[in-house]
Amino acid sequence: MTEHHPRRRLGWLLAALGMLFVSTDAFFVRLSEVDAWTIGFLMACGSVVSLGAVAFARRDSVRAGTPLVSPMMLVIGGLNALTQMLFITAVTRSEVANVVVIVAAAPLFAALIAWVALRERTEPRVAAAIALTTVGIGSVMAGSLGTPTLDGDLIAVLAILAFAATIVIWRRHPGLDRPRTLVVGSVIMAAAASLFADWSAIDARALLAGAGMGLIFNPTGRMLYSSAPRFAPAAEVAVFAPVETVAATVWVWVAFGEQPTATTVLGGVIVISSVLLATVRR
Repeated sequence: MTEHHPRRRLGWLLAALGMLFVSTDAFFVRLSEVDAWTIGFLMACGSVVSLGAVAFARRDSVRAGTPLVSPMMLVIGGLNALTQMLFITAVTRSEVANVVVIVAAAPLFAALIAWVALRERTEPRVAAAIALTTVGIGSVMAGSLGTPTLDGDLIAVLAILAFAATIVIWRRHPGLDRPRTLVVGSVIMAAAASLFADWSAIDARALLAGAGMGLIFNPTGRMLYSSAPRFAPAAEVAVFAPVETVAATVWVWVAFGEQPTATTVLGGVIVISSVLLATVRR
């Protein structure tokens, strides 16, 4: 055991807890019993408050002369808002297990986008994992053919493409202030969702779900997971992304009786195996 091992284990813990917190998103969407735009608006408003408090507490660490909102913050914030709304919409139109299995492939899609856009070298095993992931996603979507959930699965694919693009841009601009950028994304999402939200549907249940998702669980999860690479290699941190896939499926299965189909389970095994293939060091 090396002297750095305790720090690395802390990174693992932060990554696992971060994904566990984020995994509750689908549960709160189901709990709210409102449409995607309405719960998206409530969640975004909560995130503005919680992430805004973090950004305010860190204001002394911002270098003098740095703009409050930069053009790149708007780009990443916009992509982040798009990702969140696509994910929420997918959950309202498909089975949660289908959506989270597809979303688990995001790290591999990020590697693919980085290879195409940035010409970053892709290791053979990562390329193989990307190919396997497409098979896994195909298995999930095969179970939705001819059913109303197919459009939700397709929206989930768009969500991971937007999320993967965000990861790549973050990689190119590591100096951006993360809390402030996330606040920008939440403001954009709240403003857009407010135009389509069903105000008459907002009741105590929806407010509770929005508060739990936006004020506590989602922002806490994002901050924990984004802190993990400070203590453990990014490849090891990525291994914990599938925690969301397993946990989210369990939450809605226990709370709402939404049992995953055999094709979804098969797709989940393939996707999670692909992520492990690409990220676990040999």
